[in-house]
Amino acid sequence: MDSVLIANGLNISFEIVTLALVAMGLAVTLGLLGVLNLAHGEFVMIGAYCAFFVQEQGLSYLWAFPLVVIVCIVIGWPVERSIIRALYSRPFDTILATWGLSLLLREIVEFFFGPGFNSVDQPVSGTVNIFGADYPLYQLLVMLIAVLLIGSLVAWYVKSSTGRRIQALVDNPNLAKSVGIPTIALARNTFIFGLCLAGIAGVLLAPIVAVHPGMGIDHVLKSFFVLVVGGLGNVVGLVVGSGVIGGAESIVAAILDRTAGYTFVLIVALLFLWKKPGGLVSR
Repeated sequence: MDSVLIANGLNISFEIVTLALVAMGLAVTLGLLGVLNLAHGEFVMIGAYCAFFVQEQGLSYLWAFPLVVIVCIVIGWPVERSIIRALYSRPFDTILATWGLSLLLREIVEFFFGPGFNSVDQPVSGTVNIFGADYPLYQLLVMLIAVLLIGSLVAWYVKSSTGRRIQALVDNPNLAKSVGIPTIALARNTFIFGLCLAGIAGVLLAPIVAVHPGMGIDHVLKSFFVLVVGGLGNVVGLVVGSGVIGGAESIVAAILDRTAGYTFVLIVALLFLWKKPGGLVSR
């Protein structure tokens, strides 16, 4: 089997899986709460800087995971309480509020870490030979962790009592509240959970991307493209959207360049917004 073909197939798979990982947090807040969080990319950026911070302190890379969860809770709790909670039924105002939040978070990170590019060492080095193609071990681990995270989230949402309460909250919030479901706390925790997912994605991607204050813009746009193409409120839509956007960008970028790949997926997303706003997989 052609090693170049295998390597290209692995690269496309990595692009799709990591895109699904990054978009998962936005899928939770937008698909379940109806909140288009334009600061989603900044929480991915915060996760990457948590990995950079623990490395600068001489600590193990694994410490970045509990650190980013704590940081996302510390930021997300007051943000949801003071800003998001009053705007759940006002989507345009939510977009403006989270856009302002994204600018604020970017400036704070730039104040503490500077505007330059940083790098994070890969916690696992080496390559694995797959049908004649040598592929980085860390990227394979990221793909495996992403698949496990997505699978675990789906199983929890479908089988747990909390997942059923969230479904009730999404379908009919007034009825859910009338039967005793704590809708305010449930919405708050769901919002914070989405932020934590974004932060964890940032920690995982930090060793393979350039870490800088503006990195979140690209992530939030691609995540939005995924949900536009795939559809909201359905994990199948998340996977399908990631496959279409990630696969198309990787193929076009391999044939032409990265700019052409990004332009192509932007056109695809705009066509879906125009012709099929519900996405490929309806909830």
